[in-house]
Amino acid sequence: MSTSTLADRYGAPAPWRRRAVWAFSTLLAVAFLGWLAWTVWEHTHPPVRSELVSFDVQGEHRVTARIDVQLRDDSVKAQCLARAYAEDHTVVGELSFVPRAGAPQPLEVAIRTEREATSVQVVGCTAPGEPRPN
Repeated sequence: MSTSTLADRYGAPAPWRRRAVWAFSTLLAVAFLGWLAWTVWEHTHPPVRSELVSFDVQGEHRVTARIDVQLRDDSVKAQCLARAYAEDHTVVGELSFVPRAGAPQPLEVAIRTEREATSVQVVGCTAPGEPRPN
């Protein structure tokens, strides 16, 4: 059977149909790639980042932590959380603080503890609209 015989028997698709499918597929692919690029950019450049630089146990009821907090710009209002742990891995102190834009880095914060701490963890900082600390 030839192609013309099949087209005569079953009908040929409209010529515009193939172009419409290609245009729609291209538009859908471009929209997806744009969304993917935006998502990657947003997750790799959060409004605030934090990192524990060092800590110093200053007695049974106090530990000082040096934390590097990077704000994307001066308008970001972030909330940070640091925790002190005892030797048995229980939380013995916790400090929530707001870093100031333009403050010298790293920040030095004092955490009051119930008993002697052996380690400090920076849970992270969050900006409004961020679900997870960074």
